[in-house]
Amino acid sequence: MRRLFLPLLLLVSCAGPVQDRVKTTFQSSQGFRPTLDNRADAVMVYGVGAPGSLQERLQSWRERGYETQFMTGIAWGGYQDYFTGEWDGRTHWDEGQMEASGDTIWHGKNVPYIVPTLNYLQYFKERHIKPVIDAGVDHIYLEEPEFWSRAGYSEAFKREWEAFYGTPWRPKDESPEATYLAQKLKYHLYYRALDEAFTYAKEYGRSLGRDIKCYVPTHSLINYTKWQIVSPEASLASMESMDGYIAQVWTGTSRSPNYYRGVLKERVFESAFLEYGCMSSMTAPTGRELFFLTDPIEDATRDWEDFRRNYQATFTAQLLYPEVNRYEIMPWPERIYERPYPVKAGGEEKCRIPADFASMMQVMTNALQQMPKGERIPSRYAVLMSNSLMFQNEDENLSDFFGLALPVLKWGHRVGIVHMENLGYKKALEGVGVLLMTYSNMKPMAPEAHTHLADWVARGGKLLYCGTDTDAFQSVQEWWNTGENSYAAPADHLFSLMEMEAGAPVGIYSYGKGLVYILRQDPRDFVLTEEGEDILRRAMESLVGPLYSQPLQVDRGPYRIVAALDERKARPVVEEGCLIDLFDPALPVYSQREIAPGTQAFFYDVAKAGKAPKILAAASRAYEEKKSRNRFSYVCKGPAETWNVTRILLPAPPVKVLVNGAECPASWDAASRTVFLRFPNSPDGVPVEIDW
Repeated sequence: MRRLFLPLLLLVSCAGPVQDRVKTTFQSSQGFRPTLDNRADAVMVYGVGAPGSLQERLQSWRERGYETQFMTGIAWGGYQDYFTGEWDGRTHWDEGQMEASGDTIWHGKNVPYIVPTLNYLQYFKERHIKPVIDAGVDHIYLEEPEFWSRAGYSEAFKREWEAFYGTPWRPKDESPEATYLAQKLKYHLYYRALDEAFTYAKEYGRSLGRDIKCYVPTHSLINYTKWQIVSPEASLASMESMDGYIAQVWTGTSRSPNYYRGVLKERVFESAFLEYGCMSSMTAPTGRELFFLTDPIEDATRDWEDFRRNYQATFTAQLLYPEVNRYEIMPWPERIYERPYPVKAGGEEKCRIPADFASMMQVMTNALQQMPKGERIPSRYAVLMSNSLMFQNEDENLSDFFGLALPVLKWGHRVGIVHMENLGYKKALEGVGVLLMTYSNMKPMAPEAHTHLADWVARGGKLLYCGTDTDAFQSVQEWWNTGENSYAAPADHLFSLMEMEAGAPVGIYSYGKGLVYILRQDPRDFVLTEEGEDILRRAMESLVGPLYSQPLQVDRGPYRIVAALDERKARPVVEEGCLIDLFDPALPVYSQREIAPGTQAFFYDVAKAGKAPKILAAASRAYEEKKSRNRFSYVCKGPAETWNVTRILLPAPPVKVLVNGAECPASWDAASRTVFLRFPNSPDGVPVEIDW
């Protein structure tokens, strides 16, 4: 059997972070319109489109001062000409992803999810990479390399199986082993697809004397496993032709329900926190560039209050990772600003984005422009993950993962994630005191992972292994039971490296300077009942002593980000200072603020503002700032048909405020020495003059 080629667990030389002027970006299939002018640094123009369309859209944004980049899907997109035969004279419907029933999995009309054959990749490079580079674009984003778990029955996939494994195709539902092999092949196919596309882009760019940067916008491993999709994920971090990721986390991914204390429900903040952490930890040891995405709405139709509440939750979650300060501030501004959604849950009345929500959203996204980058906060407790989660993928609620992660997070600890594929990097386990792991929902893809884990324990690490090792995937034909290895379960190979017996029973074992705690229960037991987490807590406390709860809070320069957790005996979190509430479009100033359990807060700490005059918060972006002894002036730009709200630090109360040359009402707050203004935004710029 041919072994899957994956660049795993290797110490490779990675290019450093991409240093350019783009800190905020967004994606849009449209050309510039005044209502879409959110004032990010860059726009990722989506899709090549009709002849001439790409160049026209790029130019419309360039004329407004935007850096222009390009995004399209790698697994689906406007590729009808390939399937209908217009490109090479042959139809390619057999290259769509197909279910066992014979039904193609469609993304749109005449656009199936794709089995990325070499012929398709040749078309993709010719029709969708070369024209983009010719149009002057140097940053290419190929999003969502997705192969559905339920697929694997098309003729194209059968041919790929035979070419890769050298054996006749087997239906994935035939056995656990056939499932594992099918998912593993899907994983390889999209790794190959991206490598082919990016390598071509860089080589063609070099032939023109240009340096092309290539990125993968992708959902987290947590989400893809829950949604039963296979994607290359962590293996891409070692791909020489790939420069970075966009972490596609938003309400739609994070609202997928999970179990905790026996209750299955949406836990948007907690899921988002873990998803962003999953993406950050995937890239941190490798030096790859990472953008965080959040979306003020989502793909599904909800009411505006639902959108707002969950947007705040995901937005807070991303800010709790200070090592990341590049952001995709929104996808599809055309649907955010221009499409009507229900006013109330279950109601028929619809409206475009409410004025207060638009102002709040723009205050938040403008704050991202100023957000400082900090050091990565070490996680004392971390959960081990592997891409093979997507190969096994039996539980749509992912309870064996959340069984390890959710209780620790709910106890008030920054639970981290360690990717098994990154264990070869020196910093992969940096700061981790206790590593929680299981093989009930994943399997090790290479034996080197166990060597790294055993070495870490020997140096003083503490490993908590939870699992019965009885699932059907324990015996799939893999490295731990082939060749010179004959282990009944992959964990037995790990245990042997630490001088433990196969099938080691419950107990605490010492190895070198470290400890291994074996707990013979699958982690799902810790969340499927109300009292299940107590088992996990007792095991952890036997390793580290009492666990004390605390709120999740990070200060990033003048910004304070707080999340108050719920579902336990939680109390409100009380914050004090001179604090501007950035989640309130009135930008009120508080000396004390209470954050209720299950909610989040985003403040600007005026005490850290520095010298006046200074714009502290605004639903627009400021340009041409000028300061003199008695005057502060600037020009601000924002989307048409929205309201700008601004709070400005001044040396003294204003005596005159002019907006567009006319007197503007201003509200002075003596305690913070700030003034509040509200007036309509304009993409063409609004001049503001303040005298004191």
